[in-house]
Amino acid sequence: MTSSEVHRAAIDGFDPHPLRGRFNSAFFAAMGGYIDLHLRKRKRAVFAGLPQTVVELGSGVGANVRYLPTRARLIAIEPNPFMHARLRRAAARQGLDLEIRDVVAERIDLPDASTDAVICSLVLCTVGDPDAVLAEVRRVLRPGGRFSFAEHVVAREHTPTRWVQRALRRPWAWVFEGCSCERDLASAIESAGFASVNTQQYRIHSPFLPFNPHIAGTAIR
Repeated sequence: MTSSEVHRAAIDGFDPHPLRGRFNSAFFAAMGGYIDLHLRKRKRAVFAGLPQTVVELGSGVGANVRYLPTRARLIAIEPNPFMHARLRRAAARQGLDLEIRDVVAERIDLPDASTDAVICSLVLCTVGDPDAVLAEVRRVLRPGGRFSFAEHVVAREHTPTRWVQRALRRPWAWVFEGCSCERDLASAIESAGFASVNTQQYRIHSPFLPFNPHIAGTAIR
């Protein structure tokens, strides 16, 4: 990571924090296998049959490279420069053609109707404006293109998980760079203007209680 990468990320709307940025890069590298153990079944379903070129929002340290086709081209929208080195290594191990774009997902620097597939996982919880991100996803997808996602979401009201999410709101967001456990992302995706949306809600069982309610699915442009 260079000072110019940090400066560029700040200009584009993401202000990389040197402590949190490094912590999150190391955390997700260390915990990637554990997290994938819980999400693997759903990811395999929603990421199946991806084309050779895929745009991914918030590629992080490369948690989803294992789900891409052999020798695929990955256009990674990843504004956090502290993730880039690990992402490059993960993509190289999978034999992927990686292109990193260090812009925020609210302003994807790709032309209209330029891709057949956009994917993301554990990303819409962190973006500043999920509705703007979903509008950008629709903009860059070709008609009939797919948006496949796996996200953690707000728990049902009047449940212990919902109480914990509310209680830990501020420290959780600080540690995980703005991550919110209180977003109804299923409704946001349903109302984003896609031609069709197929979403499944499920729950994982991990010690990270605010993280346990999830959705996974695919929306068609």
